[in-house]
Amino acid sequence: MSTRPPLRIAVAGLGAVGMAVVAALEKGLPGCELAAVSARDIGAAKARLSAATSRDVPVVPVEALEPLADIVVEAAPAALLPAIAEPFLRAGKGVVVLSAGALLRAEHLLELARAHGGQITVPTGALLGLDAVAAAAEGTIHAVRMVTRKPVRGLVGAPYLVENNIAIESIKEPLRVFRGSPREAAIGFPANLNVAVALSLAGIGPDRTELEIWADPALTRNTHRIEVDADSASFSMQIENIPSENPKTGRITALSVVACLRKMGAPLRVGT
Repeated sequence: MSTRPPLRIAVAGLGAVGMAVVAALEKGLPGCELAAVSARDIGAAKARLSAATSRDVPVVPVEALEPLADIVVEAAPAALLPAIAEPFLRAGKGVVVLSAGALLRAEHLLELARAHGGQITVPTGALLGLDAVAAAAEGTIHAVRMVTRKPVRGLVGAPYLVENNIAIESIKEPLRVFRGSPREAAIGFPANLNVAVALSLAGIGPDRTELEIWADPALTRNTHRIEVDADSASFSMQIENIPSENPKTGRITALSVVACLRKMGAPLRVGT
């Protein structure tokens, strides 16, 4: 009986999410193997990688990843998404995208995937219920509303706050700092609101989805509440995510990527 060779996985970016994915791959994901990694500082990446694996895994610049892997996990700053994704999509390969907001500014990546048989996968990340939203979108969704509440330190420094002179460091009560669409939020909060873009892509799009962002000094967890009204169902969901070592990213984000990779090599897939 023949067995398929394992999927060769590259990880671009060795921050909190990237290192968690590397650790999971090295621990063992059926049907997958760590093939290569990349980061801006190659020397620092090699040092970090040595703590996670005893194997001689190649550490290469972004542009050298594609020949070494079948799928790349993008866990890097959003600005690097095109450089990471384009070679894989041109080769008809897969890209797991965490910087979902950057997709709105790099729509040519969808055309590349379509033209060459590649695939862009946006994991559920720090949200929940995207299966339900995607299912509802097969019918008619009337409205999607998301309210995000974050600890102050998870929002400090966001471009939208800086440009609009919104100071949140010393607030004593919850403060709504943004109301608009995920498309607008992806520009103003590039490190924070990939979740809102993922929700919009699963549902009614980045312009029709309603979004509020609150800074809350009493919170220690990133909280997202979603309300959906559709012709098939009305539902609401809330998740409270424990931050990783990077306060802008929840621990469950990396676990979502691991679950996504596990599905790719599994004989049983549960969920849409």
